[in-house]
Formats: sequence, structure tokens, C-alpha cells
Amino acid sequence: MKLLIASDIHGSLYYTKLLIDKFNKEKCDRLILLGDILYHGPRNPVPKDYEPKEVANLLNQYKDKIICVRGNCDSEVDQMILEFPVSSAYSYLLIDNYTFFLTHGHLYNPEQLPLTENSIYVYGHTHIPVLENSSYIKLNPGSISLPKDNYEPTYALYEDGKIIIKTFENKVLWQIQL
Repeated sequence: MKLLIASDIHGSLYYTKLLIDKFNKEKCDRLILLGDILYHGPRNPVPKDYEPKEVANLLNQYKDKIICVRGNCDSEVDQMILEFPVSSAYSYLLIDNYTFFLTHGHLYNPEQLPLTENSIYVYGHTHIPVLENSSYIKLNPGSISLPKDNYEPTYALYEDGKIIIKTFENKVLWQIQL
């Protein structure tokens, strides 16, 4: 199973189109969205091509392939136009003997979770990509529309125990083989 993992779209149609293009070109099975899908939030600038309704329309075309968790900028009203579940604060995904704990990152952190050696803590929220391997894997794909700390827009891929964080220009920032 091949996953494309992204976070913090914040209503950018431009970056959502790039994301869907990568999803198709990479031939991924599932698109994991880690929250902050439609709204940019009061602390963030308005992202490029801010079109939340069009972002929803585009993502709805992939509703059977999306697993999504709620971010701090997502609300109940978003569920009215999104045709895939967006209200859960976390989700578990079991693949290749690994437990992926999916969350946005504003409510749950590693100190609060029952993580084991075969756990992968997957979160967004900070807009900063992270890939660390300690007693568990910590993965933040960064933000596709509003990256921070001088990073470019980034996303992550998972396939056969390999995790990669990439830019849209196919530059690999980090990768590990589990």
C-alpha cells in the first residue's frame, strides 16, 4: 500500500492541485490528510489561490481514497461540503505491521500516546517537516501551502516500510527504511 501524507492545505487550490497531481503520478492508494483543510486560520496569511469551496470540490473527487483527521482550523461546517469524514481528532492505520497514529498535532503529542517500537506518530500543525527514528517514528510532512522555517511546500510518501519527505520539485529532504 502506497500512502501520500499531507497536512495544512489551508484552502489553497493551487497547492491542492499540485498535491492531487503528485498523488496520481506516484500511483498512491490512499491520501492521508492531517487537518487544516479549508480555512487558513486567523494567525496565517491567506495562501496562494485561496478557494476553500474549490478545494472541497477537488478533494471530494477522491473521497474514497482519503483518510482525514481534524485540525485546529477545521470546523463542523466543513463536514457539510466535504464528502469524506473530517471530524475525528485522530485515527489509527495498520499497515505492514506498523501502527500509524494519525492526528493534526494540536491535541495529541507523543508523551500522551501509547506508542511502541512499531508505532509511527504522524502529525501536522507545525508546518515544519520532521522525520525522526527513536523508540517510535515521528513524521510530520510539513505544510503544502504555508511552510515555515524557510522550508518549501512538502509532503510525505510511505511504501513498503520506506518513508520519504519530498518537495513538489521532487527534492528528497529525508528518507528512512524501517
